[in-house]
Order: sequence, then structure tokens, then C-alpha cells
Amino acid sequence: MPQKPTACLALADGTVFHGQGFGAVGEVVAELVFNTAMTGYQEIMTDPSYASQIVTFTFPHIGNTGVTEQDDEAPEPVAPGIVVKWDPTEPSNWRASADLVDWMARRGRIGIGGVDTRRLTRAIRQQGSPHVVLAHDPEGNFDIAAMVAKARDWQGIVGLDLAREVSCRQSYRWDEGLWSWPGTFGQSDEKKPFRVVAVDYGAKHNILRSLAQSGAEVTVLPATATAEEVLAHDPEGVFLSNGPGDPAATGEYAVPMIRELLGKDLPIFGICLGHQMLALALGASTIKMNHGHHGANHPVKDVETGKVEITSMNHGFAVDAQTLPEGVIETHVSLFDGSNCGLRVADRPVFSVQYHPEASPGPQDSAYLFDRFTEAMRSRRG
Repeated sequence: MPQKPTACLALADGTVFHGQGFGAVGEVVAELVFNTAMTGYQEIMTDPSYASQIVTFTFPHIGNTGVTEQDDEAPEPVAPGIVVKWDPTEPSNWRASADLVDWMARRGRIGIGGVDTRRLTRAIRQQGSPHVVLAHDPEGNFDIAAMVAKARDWQGIVGLDLAREVSCRQSYRWDEGLWSWPGTFGQSDEKKPFRVVAVDYGAKHNILRSLAQSGAEVTVLPATATAEEVLAHDPEGVFLSNGPGDPAATGEYAVPMIRELLGKDLPIFGICLGHQMLALALGASTIKMNHGHHGANHPVKDVETGKVEITSMNHGFAVDAQTLPEGVIETHVSLFDGSNCGLRVADRPVFSVQYHPEASPGPQDSAYLFDRFTEAMRSRRG
């Protein structure tokens, strides 16, 4: 006898998917995206860039390696829910400290299993990322009409400044390095050679670890930090982090700050939302993508060298390359759709990329960019 559905996913167009709920009980409205990564579901759920986004995993085995505190990319999960093909099973992994279902229940995140994720992914690709309501009720009672109406009424991410919500509230120092066998993060009491201020629009921990590993003494400031507050730390370089939401909305306060820093001849390095913030500050514009890029297998071409890198991505907006002003050079493009994935300012140590060179999860083809940032600070000293 088939199980009674205990979870429901309702799309704004009226399409409904039923399945088995897990994690927290309740209801949430969000944008639906799909992620093609085969590993790293915990890192994905704790990536602040997924604020207000429910993630459909195209890989069916989600939950089989459990969870561990070492893999969190933020103190708490940020994605409000997930959609999976098969119900999560008991973990089989020597690193696991808990299973995914219990972890989600404790953290207030909703999951639905038993969904045809191939069909759902196809719909997202064809129609764009929809507004949805995800509900989990152990009794299986759902008001479908009300859920669809709520999805239709939701304002969506366009125009939302979500970076302010996920950013730190006060400054702090970061000195933890990258993870290494047999399971510890590098940490040194020695003074790092370069002072870096990282502006936190929703920074992943592994980005901060990568900065520290490359020789940076990292001071993290909130997204709303002013140029005066950044410069008060006497940085030798400024890093602009990843984050969620509409870059134009965050740019209302971030762009004036970055433009002031651009006049100080400091090395500046941006990732993801930080890339978009830098582009806006330089005079370009951003656009909402149909379904965005979310996964750990995205090919990107360095147009200046011809090199192709496999990268990790998570973004629903992109820099419009047609609006890059004179003196700003497009350095990387997506081989999936030709969208902009990187830029640099001619004859200045200012550059950024749309993808995630720190990976976590994903390949490490682009980790050299952190060393490039370090070299820019070293050259400035010289």
C-alpha cells in the first residue's frame, strides 16, 4: 500500500509535487533552483548565497554521508529547504557526527523526498526558477489552493537586499586555514604577512580559510561597512565576498563604498556577489538569469589565456558583459551559456570572478586566484 504523502511542493503555475517530508515540520515560500553537484549538500545548505532559495538536488543520493560540524559554511543552514529524489538514508561515513534528517529538524529546515527531480529540473530550465511553497505535515493535510496563491503572491528575489540579513553584525578576525588530513583546519599564531579586510555579503567559511591560507591576516566587516570603516584597518587588500539577493539592491549602499576604495589604489578581489558589486561600482549593470548557475561542474574559459577551468557556481544574477565600460576587461566566460564570469581593471590590481575558487564543494582548479591576490599585495609593497 503506497505511503500517504507527508510533504508537498506547490509551484506558482499550479504544478504540485507530493512526497515524503523530513526535517522540520512547517511551510516556507522561496525561489526554487537546482544544483548539479554530486557532493557537498551540507556545504550547499549552509552557503549564505542560498538565502530564500529551496534547492533541488539533481544527484539522487542526498544524506548518505551524514553531516559534520567541520563542513558548515556558516553557523546555521541558510537554504530554507531541499528537494531530493530518494528519501535520505542512515549515513555511512566515518566523519559523520549526525544524520541529515535530524540535523535539518534541529535547524528548522524542511525537506521533501520521493520527487521526480529530473522532471522538476527540466521545468526550471524551461520556465525559469519558480516561486514555490514547500510544506511538511506528518498528517498529510495540505491546502493546495492556498499554497499556490502564496507562491504567486511572493515578491521574489528581484529587488531584495538579502546580503544585509546574512552578513555578520560586527567585525571579527579570522585566522583558520584550510582543512587537511587527518581532519583539522590549519591555524597559526604567527602574524600573517598581509592585512586584508573582507566585506561580508554572506561569506562562506572556506573563502575566509583560503584567504588566511594564502597569507592574509583577515578582518571581516559587515556588508554595510563604509569606506572609512574599511580604511580604518589600514588594509593592504580588500576582499568582496559572495552573498545572496539582488546585486542592484545591495549596491545601494555597497557601490558608493567600493567606488571610494577604487580611488585608493588598493588590490581588490571579488567573488560571486562581490564580483557583481565590483562590476556595478565600475559602471556595469547586472541581470536576472533564467535559472542561474548552481553546481560544482561548470566549465569556465579564461579568454586571455584560453585555459578552461571546472568551477563551482551559485548565482542567479550575472554581470551584463555588454555594459562593461572602457578599461574594464572581461576575463572569463561560461562555456555553458557565454555569460560573464570574470573581469579585471586594466593596469590595476582589481579583479573578480563570478564562480567560487574556494569550491567547498567542488574542484580546486581556480584556487590560484587567492595567490594572485596575495601577489598583488606583495607587488604594491614593492
